Amino acid sequence: MLRLLSQDSLTINNLAENFDMSRPAVSKHIKILYNAGFIAIEDIGRERRCTLKQDGFNELQKWISYFDKFWSSRLKTLENLLNSKPN
Repeated sequence: MLRLLSQDSLTINNLAENFDMSRPAVSKHIKILYNAGFIAIEDIGRERRCTLKQDGFNELQKWISYFDKFWSSRLKTLENLLNSKPN
């Protein structure tokens, strides 16, 4: 869903067409993404249009980046340790 919304804003029905799940199931996913701050929902007439919110991803990227650096450092330390041990 996020990948689709990264290309264009879509109605919930348009999103549902891309998945093998019921419209209510898609709506539940949309509600979770909305509550997490990843998408915005705008009511236009009888339709609800979903748009990707970049700011939610910036926060997520910071969080992922922290752990990426942490584990890269730890794995590099382990690699150096293993390479320095005699056979």
